[in-house]
Amino acid sequence: MSELTTTYEWNQIPWRKLERRVFKLQKQIYRASQRGDNRTVHKLQKLLMKSWAAKCLAVRRVTQENTGKKTAGVDGVKALSPEARIELVGQLKLGNKARPTRRIWIPKPGKEEKRPLGIPTMYDRAVQALVKLALEPEWEAQFEPNSYGFRPGRSAHDAIKATWDNVVHKPKYVLDADIAKCFDKINHSVLLKKVNTFPKLRRQIKAWLKAGVMENTQFSETEEGTPQGGVISPLLANIALHGMEEMLNQYIETVPLRSGGRVISKEQKRKTLAVIRYADDFVVIHPELKVVQECQEKIAKWLAEIGLELKPSKTRLAHTLEEFNGEQAGFNFLGFNIRQFRVGKHHSGKTGGKRSKLLGFKTLIRPSRDNIKAHWEALTKIINGCKAGTQSELIQKLNPVIKGWANYFSVVNSKETYNDLDNLLWQKLRAWVNRRHPTKSASWKAQKYWKRIGNDCWRFATKLESDDPIILVKHQETQIKQTEYVKVKGEKSPFDGELVYWSSRMGKHPQCSKTVASLLKKQKGKCPHCGLYFRDGDLWEKDHKIPRALGGKGGYENLQLLHRHCHDEKTRNDLELIRNERYA
Repeated sequence: MSELTTTYEWNQIPWRKLERRVFKLQKQIYRASQRGDNRTVHKLQKLLMKSWAAKCLAVRRVTQENTGKKTAGVDGVKALSPEARIELVGQLKLGNKARPTRRIWIPKPGKEEKRPLGIPTMYDRAVQALVKLALEPEWEAQFEPNSYGFRPGRSAHDAIKATWDNVVHKPKYVLDADIAKCFDKINHSVLLKKVNTFPKLRRQIKAWLKAGVMENTQFSETEEGTPQGGVISPLLANIALHGMEEMLNQYIETVPLRSGGRVISKEQKRKTLAVIRYADDFVVIHPELKVVQECQEKIAKWLAEIGLELKPSKTRLAHTLEEFNGEQAGFNFLGFNIRQFRVGKHHSGKTGGKRSKLLGFKTLIRPSRDNIKAHWEALTKIINGCKAGTQSELIQKLNPVIKGWANYFSVVNSKETYNDLDNLLWQKLRAWVNRRHPTKSASWKAQKYWKRIGNDCWRFATKLESDDPIILVKHQETQIKQTEYVKVKGEKSPFDGELVYWSSRMGKHPQCSKTVASLLKKQKGKCPHCGLYFRDGDLWEKDHKIPRALGGKGGYENLQLLHRHCHDEKTRNDLELIRNERYA
């Protein structure tokens, strides 16, 4: 497909082909960055940003996939038509100018204070998305293994699992910290020096940083920070904070730590310290208080060099098992509470290994009180705001909030929290019903608003006899998957080209079809016939579990992915069954 190709209509563009083409270049950028070949990195980045395929993907990202696609910048442009998207693709190019961002204020979840968002114009958003396609694989090859925020293939759950792995076998001291106004205070010159890219791209990034802000027709210059709301801002923030973990690892190598009376090696010292960061929120974990305190001072000095500082109200020292500084044990991180409890000698876990010992405590991760409170307030607000609405309208508003919150906390010990919330919600809904029908009997209200489903006699639901009954979801219906969740491996990235790993983890990959990727995820990377894991380079084929000739259906539920040799063996067995069926 040539660079001048514009004969496609937007809805007829072969997106899979474009994704594969762009991903191929991104993979090459990633590998060149891994080996430190900056010249090749910059050459490939220029090639990618001139690519018609990449420009199409960038425009699709900001006009169709982004949740803020209908939010206009200072030019008032939003919700582009397919023809306008094709026109925008032809306009994208790097420059040294950028229009000011439009400032809006949004409330912080569960708080009264608001967060400023800077909304770039649609054109600037598309160019930022294009630059991100080129810049992200370069930095994914360099980012530290315990950085999890705003990175492809990584999530808050990975950060929590990493935290669990570091405290589950031993009580430790923790620095729970947050960076004050991280996006708003980053030093521009330090950030641009750190990005270390070719001049034309550097000028474009500088133009975005210096574009200024327009608020109620009032213009103000931006001398620091990167605007929240920009497509590329989270990546730039991660670049600015890159190096914190390595700085602390270099420090811990100089500390005279001992084990059994002997000073341990530098490699062992590094293993005693954990630095887990999710964007501007991070924790530092170590068995010794003095080390954690020293780390706090080191971090404060390091952040000052890039124009940032720790937020005092959200920075505290804690211990996972004992009270510390008059505060209870444990700490909060990403909406979770991590804490250890003493237990009897027959009820504690073991350290594992040949010489495993009883720990005398257990580690629990649960939703934090603040997060539970914020969630309950959100549910209460919906119920109070639906006094004049119908039962079906109320359920349809509550269900997405309950599902989203319960799914987020399904990887930790949330069972008791789910039960408590469902009990509170039942009482709140009963009060909602009593207010609507103050003169009706209790039995009439119970019959009208609550239904029996299975063993549950009190399900808030519309008439089950109707074609499409609407049933309120319960928190406790969400399956707890604490033991099932697997943290992303070390420094792995979706740009490393390991198709099997990322398809089985994420359920999608540019280099294979959606069906194959979904099957890999469903089968957890294993061939169900031989029980072995798929490896990169293996040949696989889709197979019907129950052959069509024996009455099997053609839908997704009847599909599985097998090694080619396993598929051949299964096909021989299936043919034998079909012959026996015919001659029976």
